[in-house]
Amino acid sequence: MAKESSNWGLSTRCVHAGTFEDTMAGGVNTPIFASSAFQVPGPTGRVVYPRYQNIPGQVAVAQKIAALENAQAGIVVSSGMAAISSIFLAFCQTGDHVVLQSDLYGGTLGLAQRDLPRRGIDVSWVDSHRIEEFEAALRPKTRLIYVETPSNPLMKILDLEALARMAQARGVLTVVDNTFATPINQNPLDLGIDIVVHSGTKYLNGHSDLCCGALACRSTLMETIAPVISLYGPSLSPYDCFLLERGLKTLALRMARHNQNAMAVASYLAQDSRVARVYYPGLTDHPKHAIAARQMRGFGGMLSFEPKGNAETAHRVMERFTLFKPAVSLGGVESLACFPVETSHASVPPNQREKMGIRDNLIRLSVGIEDTEDLLKDLDRALQATV
Repeated sequence: MAKESSNWGLSTRCVHAGTFEDTMAGGVNTPIFASSAFQVPGPTGRVVYPRYQNIPGQVAVAQKIAALENAQAGIVVSSGMAAISSIFLAFCQTGDHVVLQSDLYGGTLGLAQRDLPRRGIDVSWVDSHRIEEFEAALRPKTRLIYVETPSNPLMKILDLEALARMAQARGVLTVVDNTFATPINQNPLDLGIDIVVHSGTKYLNGHSDLCCGALACRSTLMETIAPVISLYGPSLSPYDCFLLERGLKTLALRMARHNQNAMAVASYLAQDSRVARVYYPGLTDHPKHAIAARQMRGFGGMLSFEPKGNAETAHRVMERFTLFKPAVSLGGVESLACFPVETSHASVPPNQREKMGIRDNLIRLSVGIEDTEDLLKDLDRALQATV
């Protein structure tokens, strides 16, 4: 992170951090360097090549994300799963052991269940969000602990400071998927976590028109991660870097509205007699609300709820939505709704989903930036299907 960025507020970092200075035309935006061939020797004295993640557009957006996460270094890749898998490829080898929170994004679960064992990497799952349970799962060859908070899709909260303190004492790396919270609402590195990962497809971009991922950490760890990413080649194109940087400039503004709308939606659903359960860390009756309030600046735009009735009832609710579009993904300016059992966790066996608490009538909402009253009216109209 550039020295001047550390003194800026989050909104200023969103706009200015990392921006490449256009000395030729004086443009205020980072130019698109649409080239796969760069002269040698070049102005920097380094070999510049897209797969090495060092063309100006890639560097600019990585520096912006690093600044927002209070990290020494950042890097961007072609998807969130490319970022996640790069961590395991960089730090784990045959015979190593990793500890994972059991209620993770379905893609991460698939990676850990199918690919890591094939590579000879042992995986332990922790169902609880108690730090003692994570500590009990550690072994002499444990390399890292991987978690999400808030988790997908039940918005469970983990005490990151306590986790980092325990792991550091045991010499184990900690990795947090910060996609749901975003660096506007939560900075895990400030709490002692080693590596932060994002599906930049979601809030960082914010406009549902780009697939990308990002990592942020201290420089010594990036020295291990970057060569692996260069070797496997999940590079982000110059055009996608431009889109990502453009989206990041409004991240703080967008998140303020996402936070506001999601809190209003969660509060509305929590008081509605047609709703059985609501999962949102901003609600005071959330079991880990106090921890969320301590480690987050806002509670995010994601929540889940279960309308009263069965899966068929929930599908009727979904069919009555107008503003909440039934769609995969999240974090865009528009409001979306989905069934986790049919989307993010479709590959998870039903008995495992049930054990995780992901029921067939669970609806996950990505609350957008529309007018709050319009969203509440849409919910009221949809929930009439439960009567």
